[in-house]
Amino acid sequence: MFTLEIAGTAIVVTNAAETEARELLDSEDFKEDLKTLTADGRPLWDGSAPLTIRPASEDEIEAFDEAINDEAYEDDDPTDDDDDAIDVVFLVEVDETDEDDSAASA
Repeated sequence: MFTLEIAGTAIVVTNAAETEARELLDSEDFKEDLKTLTADGRPLWDGSAPLTIRPASEDEIEAFDEAINDEAYEDDDPTDDDDDAIDVVFLVEVDETDEDDSAASA
């Protein structure tokens, strides 16, 4: 698992392998999302703060597992297990959006 830090703060953790994690978290689309999504009314990324992708810590892995398990519990079909899916979990509380996006997974 890998974590994206913005200016030293852990923002996102993913279960993707390193190559896929780097492709996803360093993609222009994801960076645009980081500039659009907010926490406490402020964008997650200002477009210039350093972005770092690193192996996830044990605490971040626990937070990821807890969020995924909570989501699976709320899912209509908890038997629908897709172990090959790449999941992304925000480690900060993302403000609600007008589009009713989930802050727990992208």
